[in-house]
Amino acid sequence: MTRRVPRCAGLLALAVVAAGAANAANAAIAAGALPARVLDRAFLFGRAQSAAPLPMSEFTPPVSGGTPLHTIEGRLTLSREALRGAMKIWRDDYGTSKSAPENLRHLPEFDFEFVSSGDALVPVRRGSIESGHPQWELVLEPGRLWTSPEDGGLTRAALPFSLEERNANCLHNGVMTFLFDATGKISRVAYQVSSETCAYLKLDLWGMLPAHYRPGKVARAGEIAAAYAREVATRLPTRPIETLGATYAGANPAAFGSPDEVPREDMTAYGLVIDGIHYVGGCDTRAGPYPFCDVLDLPSYSLAKSLFAGLGSLALAREFPGVLDERIADYVPACKAAGGWNDVRFRDALDMATGHFESVRYDEDEKSPAMLPFFIAEDHLTKIDFACRHFPRRAAPGTQWVYHTIDTYVLGTALEAFVKQKLGPGRDFYHDIIVTRLWAPLALSPVLRETRRTRDLAAQPFTGWGLTLHRDDIARLGALLAAPGIPKIDGIAPFDERELRVALQRDPADRGLRAIDDSFRYARGFWAHDVSRYIDCAHPVWVPYMAGFGGINVLLLPNGIVYYYFSDGEAYRWAGAATEAHRIRPYCERAAP
Repeated sequence: MTRRVPRCAGLLALAVVAAGAANAANAAIAAGALPARVLDRAFLFGRAQSAAPLPMSEFTPPVSGGTPLHTIEGRLTLSREALRGAMKIWRDDYGTSKSAPENLRHLPEFDFEFVSSGDALVPVRRGSIESGHPQWELVLEPGRLWTSPEDGGLTRAALPFSLEERNANCLHNGVMTFLFDATGKISRVAYQVSSETCAYLKLDLWGMLPAHYRPGKVARAGEIAAAYAREVATRLPTRPIETLGATYAGANPAAFGSPDEVPREDMTAYGLVIDGIHYVGGCDTRAGPYPFCDVLDLPSYSLAKSLFAGLGSLALAREFPGVLDERIADYVPACKAAGGWNDVRFRDALDMATGHFESVRYDEDEKSPAMLPFFIAEDHLTKIDFACRHFPRRAAPGTQWVYHTIDTYVLGTALEAFVKQKLGPGRDFYHDIIVTRLWAPLALSPVLRETRRTRDLAAQPFTGWGLTLHRDDIARLGALLAAPGIPKIDGIAPFDERELRVALQRDPADRGLRAIDDSFRYARGFWAHDVSRYIDCAHPVWVPYMAGFGGINVLLLPNGIVYYYFSDGEAYRWAGAATEAHRIRPYCERAAP
């Protein structure tokens, strides 16, 4: 554990100054004007430490102008990460800030290559980066370069990043800023984290760190810059969700992301996709609007049960018909040794109906303290042994739905073994099936190239949680699945069509298993809810959707509209949004009398 460094004299006075600057800045932003920076040249090259979070305007590039005087190509290294940093806790359900505060307070070691293209600052490494830090791993995102007259001939950089909780899926979003020139001259780096998507740990982190910039050739620099340009060009066109009524007369944009359904302080991002346009909202922090909403990192949590386990299984089933009827015990030795798994099929685990459970009450097994060893374990052997042995056999497979992340983990283990058997021992289910055959042809963002895995030689994907997404990723994936007909990528239908119809509620003869109550179903990793009572429909209207821990929902509405939100206050309400989407484009065939 890192020793806590004593605070210097005069820090209280600086805290008052910083807090006052933050208040003045927020007032100026509200009035439509950007204030003078606290993080000016003198501050960045000085020795002062800000003792309070600053407004996000300090890290926000200008809307236009300010062409950078210098390019960047080389390595940026921070130092003294473990000896600096301030923290304010807003919520800490597990008491980490008391038991190990220094684990939260400081950043992981930072030593990475960057290139620039125009005014874009692009990290060479993208996606979750494993570290030796006891709490955090890093996600680096593309930022901006610009020049302001007051910076004295130096170029200013703003770099978005996220801290991802080790062995978990919480994401805490931040920004760094610094000044530099082409010779390697660089200021200190200011960083701040003021928002997150994390139900149990909410905090602000901020600090000033010494930095070293070593200009030099970066391998494949041109390719990296070109790949980022393609990434930007591939995104759906966006409009503020407040403009929805201008295109769809009478539409009420306030029904989406409504505080009546999700409190503002818990909302990270939300949006609506209709007719190829991505209407976006949210993206606020405790310190003002986040400057880089397009690359704001979002956790999947159990969206992965749909996107990874669900779509991956259906893609594999197209190439290998009958794979969903394979037996778990034939591919997972730990389950074979545990007993009770010989007749459990892959599809039963995908449907969370393995017959192994303690209670049929919704979430009672999942939230039991007895589950903690499974989630805390960092190695595959411990996880799979727990998953195969913990719950007794109580029902025939495929007959009783019980929400169990461990079922999806068992499935992921079986799918990994199946892929290695069929495609070769060096193959990987996530990279060779999902990334190569789905994400890459769709040109989804680089953060989706990796998934959370066990920290051992097995490197077993979590399968039921652990993806990182951008809002455009979820918008385009949602649009692909919500569109009528069979989804196609580059003209090819990548999924088993019969199984996909079941997953997306397009087979009236198979709605999946009853989940929670009679108005919910679960099939092939996807949820469904009957919304007929919300829209006054005379017949059931099943809306397939994806859901994740903390308050994450992605609706694939029958009218082709996609509505999503990422939040962390454990609110799973979206009836108002579903109703308004019906008003925009009705999806009930026969209204109630």
